[in-house]
Amino acid sequence: MGDVLAAHSRPASDRVVITGLGVFSSIGIGVEEFAEGLRDGRNGVSPISVFDTTGFAHANGCELPGFKPEEWLERWSAEQLGRTSQFAVAAARMAVRDAGLTDAALRERRVQISVGTTDGESQDLDHLAQTWVESGPQDWDPEVARRVGAGRLSAAIAWELGLSDAEALTLATACSAGNYAIGMGFDAIRVGDADIALCGGADAMCRKSFTAFYRLGTIAPDFCRPFDRDRQGILTGEGSGVLVLERLDSALARGAQIYAEVLGYGMSCDAYHPVQPEQSSIARCMRSALSDAGVRPEEVDLVSAHGTGTKTNDVTESRAIREVFSGMPPRTVSLKSMLGHTMGAASALGAIACSLAITHGFIPPTINHRETDPECEIDCVPNESIPADLRVVQNNGLAFAGNNAVVVLGKHQPAA
Repeated sequence: MGDVLAAHSRPASDRVVITGLGVFSSIGIGVEEFAEGLRDGRNGVSPISVFDTTGFAHANGCELPGFKPEEWLERWSAEQLGRTSQFAVAAARMAVRDAGLTDAALRERRVQISVGTTDGESQDLDHLAQTWVESGPQDWDPEVARRVGAGRLSAAIAWELGLSDAEALTLATACSAGNYAIGMGFDAIRVGDADIALCGGADAMCRKSFTAFYRLGTIAPDFCRPFDRDRQGILTGEGSGVLVLERLDSALARGAQIYAEVLGYGMSCDAYHPVQPEQSSIARCMRSALSDAGVRPEEVDLVSAHGTGTKTNDVTESRAIREVFSGMPPRTVSLKSMLGHTMGAASALGAIACSLAITHGFIPPTINHRETDPECEIDCVPNESIPADLRVVQNNGLAFAGNNAVVVLGKHQPAA
């Protein structure tokens, strides 16, 4: 690798950095606890308790324990927001604090808020559907009915922070939505449409998605084992991750901490199949991201894979990675082995994990691993984290119907 990446030769006003992180996950809440969970290879699996699992032969998941929304809400009451919106607002509030910004300082900036999701407030929709079946719509709780709109995920953040000069967007590109949101925030800053971007993803566990994946035969009976010969599928999870993005010159001027630099991103939508990934589209998305970042494949030190633990995804994704990296891929890990599949929050939590791995110099493991599937042909860093000086990390997000998004992050380097 050269001493200076192409992105690092850009003027500070054209570079975008990550200065705040808000994270709620089954393995840790907040930056320190989440980083510790990643380094330790913590397993977030527990029996599902947030909805009735009667009739399912197995029902493990990765729930968020001990979440107390009232600790993070200042303008909203917890009852006014669905669980997913609570996650989103809490993560945004945490990220803003972590960035050393005040609400008043944010109100003086142009802010873009972009939140990705798969299910929105489907937990509330499950409740409304049950009410309809049991007693009809006349018994709906009007407060629950008012809060189900997915647009609340981003609008609620704007209201919580008291922002009037903000663009609030909710993106529903399923399991890649967090990366889509980061890409949108990155673009808004680098073209001058926003000074600050609050971007990420959020989803709460819901019966609808669990049942859908169960009927597809893709829910693992015990643990998620990505890239393992004996993998049996996903475990649904929940959580949220929000990142604060701003221009490098802005961050330097206020003495902000810098976790990582956003070097570029790529997207593809192939509509190949409702649920099966398509190798050439994934490869095209990765190449697009590397090109946008000004990074050569051999300069990438780590890939945080989508890595669902399903038979089809892991083989197809690993083959696409080997294609892009000419048969010599960097270490490739799956955080879903620890976090479960957090749907629209997945790639946002992945981006936060990549930022912390860069900052603290380690590669998180792929846990629950016994024997790598010979069809995958990658080093998935089984079961134990390892120290590493990471310069460039690639974060993959793949979704149903071929909605793919890849974000490339780099270690902050001063301009040449």
